Amino acid sequence: MDNKQMWEAIGMDVATHDLLCEALPQAFGDVYLSQENRPETMDYFNMVVGDIHGIRPSELIKHQEEGGKVVGSFCIHVPDEAVIAAGAIATGLCSGSQFWVPGGEKKLPTATCALIKASLGARFDRTCPFFRICDLFVGETTCDGKKKAWEILSEDAPMHIMDIPQLKREKDFEKWESEIKDYMVKLEELTGNKITEESLEAAIKIVNDKRRALQRLNSYRKLDNVPISGRDALLIHQVAFYDDPARFTTMVNKISDELEERKQKGFGVADVGAKRIMLTGTPLSIPNWKLHQIIETSGAIVVCEEMCTGVRYSQELVDESGKTKDEMVKNLAKRYLGSINCACFTPNDSRIDDIINLAKEYNVDGVIDLNLKFCNLYDVEGYFVEKKLAEAGIPCIGIETDYTDEDAEQLKTRIGAFIEMLG
Repeated sequence: MDNKQMWEAIGMDVATHDLLCEALPQAFGDVYLSQENRPETMDYFNMVVGDIHGIRPSELIKHQEEGGKVVGSFCIHVPDEAVIAAGAIATGLCSGSQFWVPGGEKKLPTATCALIKASLGARFDRTCPFFRICDLFVGETTCDGKKKAWEILSEDAPMHIMDIPQLKREKDFEKWESEIKDYMVKLEELTGNKITEESLEAAIKIVNDKRRALQRLNSYRKLDNVPISGRDALLIHQVAFYDDPARFTTMVNKISDELEERKQKGFGVADVGAKRIMLTGTPLSIPNWKLHQIIETSGAIVVCEEMCTGVRYSQELVDESGKTKDEMVKNLAKRYLGSINCACFTPNDSRIDDIINLAKEYNVDGVIDLNLKFCNLYDVEGYFVEKKLAEAGIPCIGIETDYTDEDAEQLKTRIGAFIEMLG
């Protein structure tokens, strides 16, 4: 089954197939293939992205043909372990392209963040197979825009909503445990499979192994001679959301083996003295590579992302000591609520602490606080980010952008000046 046949089989808009499949590799090529000294193992991730609408979707369809279910989620607060334990496949839902935004604006106000608009556009315009394949969509209440968008999406797709607490008190952890248990019941109904202590324990190990692999990868970005570009590291983190977890873990460990060889040879991808930049703020969903491209073609290198599409995704493991389902759910709640410091929480001192600690851990010269236009959560919290970084003596600049390239030249000027200011 070729791509077009697959699109027809799942009710996609075949008329846009060539346009979309041409646009993504073109963006991919502009950002990645022009780089020098890329690790050879990046060929795997190139392959996944270069044919993003053929490889993984075909595997998901085969899983469904064999009686399995596919569950799509938008947020790293939703535990993949529950999906895997129920015998289903968990996939992220990419929403990082301007291609899908106009479709979202048919349903949503223009003054809505591009990520939300792209998510709805991809579904309603039938132009992303991941948004057509999923048997269940899992939304969460991390912002008001998403909450109302899920209501609109539910008119066309089966939805399950997880109500995430906005504080982190003892009773909030108990609430999140209850939400995870309700989610498990929904998954058991969907799949017809019982989530057992054995299946949940195995699932926790599978996802933790993926986190361990990403932690190992990120450790090489702390080196003075950074052996991998921020663009490549971002691509790997983006692919983590939808690739087969066991295969992904294997390939990340394989590229880390190659980075270890580079480390032993003292090889780095950046010029000596290149400024080390950390990005923080709104996530960079695939194929949103704009900021990394601008930064790394301006003479600096991105060594860390305090983002959902960065170290936040793999920073903490789920405690594997739980033996009963209740203990495991408690450990899942502790990790998925307590260890993820999204801007939706109040107060959110832990996120500021994370940013400062990571800046020191990765020895960064400056921080760029990125806000996706109309994302009020991260925009307002930027006040505290910039204030606390100034107090800590860490240079920081706030950037607001969207998915278009209209502001690219302006961003190049501002970011270039910031890098020059770092000395």
